[in-house]
Amino acid sequence: MQSNNSNSSTGILYEPDSRLSVSVSLGLGLQLMVVGLSVTILLSMVVFRAGGVSEAYLIWGVFAAIVVTGLTTVMQSMRIGRFGMGHILLMGTSGTYIAVCIDALNSGGGSMLGILVLVSGLIQLAISQKLSLFRKILTPTVSGTVLMLIPISVMSAVFNLLEDVPANQHSMAAPLVAFVTAAVMCGVYLVARGILRLWASVLGVIAGTLVAGAYGLYDISRIMEASWVGLPKLGWPGLDIHFGSAFWVLLPGFILAATISSIRTMSSAVAVHRVSWRRPRAVDYRLVQGAVATDGISNMFSGLLGAVPNTAYSLGASLSQLTGVASRHVGIAAGLLSLVLAFLPKVIAMVLAIPGPVFGAYLIVMMAMLFMIGVQMIVQDGLDYQKSLIAGVSFWLGLGFQSRLIFPDVATEFAGGLLNNGMTAGGIIAILMTLFMKMAESRPKRLTVELDLSALTLLMTFLDEFATRQKWGQQMKDRLNAVGEEVFVTLLDQYEADKQTGKRNLLLLARKVRGGAVLEFVSTTGKGKNLQDQVALLSEQAEEGILEKEISLRLLRHLAASVRHQQYHGADIMTVRVDLPKPTAQ
Repeated sequence: MQSNNSNSSTGILYEPDSRLSVSVSLGLGLQLMVVGLSVTILLSMVVFRAGGVSEAYLIWGVFAAIVVTGLTTVMQSMRIGRFGMGHILLMGTSGTYIAVCIDALNSGGGSMLGILVLVSGLIQLAISQKLSLFRKILTPTVSGTVLMLIPISVMSAVFNLLEDVPANQHSMAAPLVAFVTAAVMCGVYLVARGILRLWASVLGVIAGTLVAGAYGLYDISRIMEASWVGLPKLGWPGLDIHFGSAFWVLLPGFILAATISSIRTMSSAVAVHRVSWRRPRAVDYRLVQGAVATDGISNMFSGLLGAVPNTAYSLGASLSQLTGVASRHVGIAAGLLSLVLAFLPKVIAMVLAIPGPVFGAYLIVMMAMLFMIGVQMIVQDGLDYQKSLIAGVSFWLGLGFQSRLIFPDVATEFAGGLLNNGMTAGGIIAILMTLFMKMAESRPKRLTVELDLSALTLLMTFLDEFATRQKWGQQMKDRLNAVGEEVFVTLLDQYEADKQTGKRNLLLLARKVRGGAVLEFVSTTGKGKNLQDQVALLSEQAEEGILEKEISLRLLRHLAASVRHQQYHGADIMTVRVDLPKPTAQ
């Protein structure tokens, strides 16, 4: 059943709350920072150059982007109140916004860009607060497909990095540098054990850089020209708060980009959560809410400072799966290093001087792991023909749009070229197909009661009537009643254990599906443990000495085909599938 996660170890040595030595934290944090910072700087320069801004604003915008990404990476890792995820979730410049940001700069300069980015951050904050409303469409199938398409959407830029060398260089220089980088990384990851495995990426980058230096590809001149410590001149463009016609024309594109960016952050957060524990556990969507909220805060800061919008990168998931380290201290280290480097131009120049083939080879390995995380997410959710169709069609159409093979002229003109990004196009298609599937489902029967023991009779009567309408026999009625009672009592126990006061309502949605029924219990959130995890852990507990609560959980596991418990700020949602009893042989 779905709630029964695999008992096999995921290879994680250090979970999010584990403490690390300073050297390991800084070493792994440096890996994330180098890649994330280089992408942030490069994407920011692409937008500002294409937008025709002044050199002073360009330098200021890059500086502001580094500061914001460093600060919010620390926030993501620490989890401050309802902000942050408490996992390794690297923040960086978002490629989703590139087209709309260039349009904003061309239409109204940096002040127009700033106000639109600020508004998009507010939109993401609103999405994070109402994330439970998106649960029907932001399924593991949609999230996994988006993750699979992220490597596709950046593959052109990554492969271009492999050949990013001066024209007069030896023809074998770039291939050899890329090969050495990837070979050392993969070789160490495949055979190393213990502490050496943690440094595989660093060793690969160092080896590739040394080979590049032998060919003269490491640009020392830009390092010599940069100062050690310094601040850029203030180039803040201000905010255009007149809300003229240009603002309203550009706003829909930023709203769509903010929505897609939120979906990417959700997918990244879910991926990081899934690979961060020794034993697989249900995703805590309160943490996902915190990740999206921090994404919104990041873009509000970016808008106020006139920088390009940010999003959460999935590199932390790849790094954790490769190294076995998921401690949040790595994310904190990466964020602090970014903040320090913002004031060290010479060190930034040293990072930027690393040749393109080294970065390209590094990213190929990391993106390959990210692709497989997306595949695992879809498969672990349980594949049927509907999910397979959504994932397959969305992926291949996303690939087609990214490769400019599907109506390139139409795609370029639509919404400022938003469909030219494979991740965006495939994500939209997956969402639309999921919405269509949900709309085609039978309308559920609804019951709203107070979460109080006195309402249990009403719930039993409702389930009896529901089963009668479907012309199901007494055995299915008994099964539905037993499942309904166990979930109801469990939610009530959690509520009472939290010592909450005030009225708490429960909404029950009962829907017929092929081969059975799906019951969805929606109540005000509590602070109890995730029921899905508790059911999954039963297989690891000894049979003797079973407590009364464990008996209830074992009964639920026996009766339900699947149990999914999604906990949000403001909502506690339990989805249980109950299959029809198999006919007995005569």
